[in-house]
Amino acid sequence: MNLPDHYDTLYKASIEKISSGQYQLDPLLDSPNDNRFGITLLLRPDEQTKQHIQAFLGELKAVDPAQYYYPASDIHITVMSIISCYSGFALGQISVPAYVELIRESIPTRREINISFKGITASPSCAMVQGFMLDATLNELRENLRVNFKHSGLEQSIDKRYTIQTAHATVVRFRKEITHLGAFLQVLEKYRNHDFGTFRAQALELVYNDWYQREKHVQVLHRFELR
Repeated sequence: MNLPDHYDTLYKASIEKISSGQYQLDPLLDSPNDNRFGITLLLRPDEQTKQHIQAFLGELKAVDPAQYYYPASDIHITVMSIISCYSGFALGQISVPAYVELIRESIPTRREINISFKGITASPSCAMVQGFMLDATLNELRENLRVNFKHSGLEQSIDKRYTIQTAHATVVRFRKEITHLGAFLQVLEKYRNHDFGTFRAQALELVYNDWYQREKHVQVLHRFELR
């Protein structure tokens, strides 16, 4: 996949929809009855990069505080959605050690994942920071996971929703009407090519999570050190 072209196409199509009021609100963001859970392998940017992202989000909040902005604690890159969130999933249904061992076997010998966060893109329902892989390790890891889980017999839903190929981080979700649409779009455009930072992932985390990866719901099942 050509990531710059992919992000650019997504941005242009989504901004056109948002500009015309065709953005999508998430009705479950504030629902107390949302019981969708799953397990995810993810990585997190370093603190400096997260600070740069929070500065961007601060400008959007000043324009429209009603949207859902990811706190620094929740910002992540999904390496692989092992079991996509669904209603009623609980950890008691699986053997966590079996998942940990399979993931450990899937981590490439070269344990270095470097990501550049540069620019933002969007979908009709959210805004994302663009992530670019500076080496092949993440793609190799994902392919190893696909092959190993396919032959494992373990419950999984890898690639069922879509085949993950990017390294983006979702940072804003739309939950209310955007009250100052023009000003909101101006901030997005301001950060279209902004350099948020480059970092080396320190670890992979296998987590039990809700749909939004909110810290209060996330349980870290295992941490795989990459240093």
